[in-house]
Amino acid sequence: MALLETRGLRREFVAGEGTLTMLDGIDLRIEAGEMVAIVGASGSGKSTLMNILGALDRPTSGSYRVAGQEVADLDADGLAKLRREHFGFVFQRYQLLGELTALDNVALPAIYAGWNAQQREARARQLLERLGLGARADHRPNQLSGGQQQRVSIARALMNGGGVILADEPTGALDTSRGEEVLRLLAELNAQGHTVIIVTHDAQVARRASRVIEISDGRIVSDRRSEAATAPHTTVLPRGEGGREGAAVSARMAQTLRMALCALHAHRLRALLTMLGIVIGTAALVCVVALGRGAQDQVMAQIRELGTNTLEIFPGRDFGDLRASAIENLSVADAEALAQQFYVDSASPNISVSVTALRDAASASAQVNGVGAGLFRVRGLSLAAGRFFDAREQEARSQVAVIDQRAATALFGNASPLGQTVLLGEMPVQVVGVLRPMQSSFASSTPGFFVPYTTVATRLAGRQYLESITLRIKDEVSSRAAQGAVTSVLRDRHGSQDFFIMNSDQVRQAATRTSRTLALLISGVATLSLMVGGIGVMNIMLVSVTERTREIGVRIAVGARRADIVGQFLMEAVLICLIGGATGVLLAFGLGALIALLMPQLPMSFSALSVVLAVLSSCLVGLAFGYLPARNAARLEPVQALARD
Repeated sequence: MALLETRGLRREFVAGEGTLTMLDGIDLRIEAGEMVAIVGASGSGKSTLMNILGALDRPTSGSYRVAGQEVADLDADGLAKLRREHFGFVFQRYQLLGELTALDNVALPAIYAGWNAQQREARARQLLERLGLGARADHRPNQLSGGQQQRVSIARALMNGGGVILADEPTGALDTSRGEEVLRLLAELNAQGHTVIIVTHDAQVARRASRVIEISDGRIVSDRRSEAATAPHTTVLPRGEGGREGAAVSARMAQTLRMALCALHAHRLRALLTMLGIVIGTAALVCVVALGRGAQDQVMAQIRELGTNTLEIFPGRDFGDLRASAIENLSVADAEALAQQFYVDSASPNISVSVTALRDAASASAQVNGVGAGLFRVRGLSLAAGRFFDAREQEARSQVAVIDQRAATALFGNASPLGQTVLLGEMPVQVVGVLRPMQSSFASSTPGFFVPYTTVATRLAGRQYLESITLRIKDEVSSRAAQGAVTSVLRDRHGSQDFFIMNSDQVRQAATRTSRTLALLISGVATLSLMVGGIGVMNIMLVSVTERTREIGVRIAVGARRADIVGQFLMEAVLICLIGGATGVLLAFGLGALIALLMPQLPMSFSALSVVLAVLSSCLVGLAFGYLPARNAARLEPVQALARD
């Protein structure tokens, strides 16, 4: 059985509206261990034949078998395995990858064969030493002469064993002495058992082969052996460590990551510009989420200042009810009855009036809140100085007041208000306490005085009915259930429902829903910016595929599977987005620190979850938008890719 055998091989190419026949019925048998030269004029079809023999191209019709295996039956990965395990290529233009060293170029086929790093390096160094390039192993192709680059190419062809070496014009780019050196190497490899096929138009090169096949107009016109030809070898050199598919995955992944980093480093400026969209999108996403969380936390804190689990009872059917002012049956007795309910922690009747507050020469328009002694617990208020008034003072209608920070500043400036007397309208009161500042946007901007409601009702308001009743519900009781119970109690007392209840939990839930909706809306806008960055990644990767077509062809020629090519470009896209995402997160933290310094009133609350989600989102963008370029790269035909400049 012949090592390589073709029958009726035909290859046609579309040329305008017609077809161009490059191979027309080629019948050929090449035995293991032969050294064959395929010669012919330019355009005769010799390179086309070599590409088909090396599984870089497919025939239009006819049969091609390698060691009895019909090549037409193989899929893309099967062809990759064939190239990886049987063939080694020596190209006229060397086809070395510029960003890799000589050692890495030689080791490249072994990556796709599944060798581990130690095996690859040892084998590559051994081959370079054997070809006299041990001292140049760490040099890049542009640091090597033409002859040295061709020897690196030969070493690469031998990396996985190179049972069949296909050399396309191996001396075409070399001077005479270096050309002789390359031919001598090929002859030595043939003597060691390699099958060597040389495509050349040089008769002097052809004479070095034991068999010369001449092609003209796509047909074999001559097939002769030289007088010095010896019988072909019957064995083929073993293919090194190739075929370790089970161990290949981790090695290929690690090397794919390394090659992706090398590719990004080789095109640093382009990679940085591509990352810019991802950086901006990720930073916007993290900042928007932080702003949303900060605003939500601030609103929740303000609602908590209104009171934890509280109910506010007002006359009328709802806010804006024009008849509410005529309803005068919300009474202190109602408040006392509700305070006795088992689910109520504390209660406060509320009456308010607006007056002018005077203290020596200082004056201010003030809001006097007549409240029960329990209001301070109901609202969860705390003191900056002094004390609260108590139930005894409430019963005695004492003229005492607890003031807020606005009142303290307006009437006392930097002086202490404790023990001082303030005239509220025509009623003097003694200041016994000062509240801590309230950050709530629900708080009044008018200076406020908290006075026993009994005092306000008899001395200022001149009425006994209440404006509202505030209840604090016990923590273990549902505010919704308590609201229903309060409604039932007051309806029984009044005979009708002439009141409405504002539930702080409902306010909190409404505020939460609103803030979440706004956060989702703004996050959607930020996500769009991330998508725009992803489109930029896709565009740049498509350009990269076009620019690196020859590199892709080289990788396919040395045995890369389609999955390897897809992985290569997907890895680059993901790395761009991952690095861009991490940079965007750092930028977001920096912006957060700057905003906290310059605009402390604008809250930002970063969370680990949002950061992780932002980075994961950037990686998913890389996968989503990098897939199309990666797929396009993997579908390139190797013969066309190698021909691209």
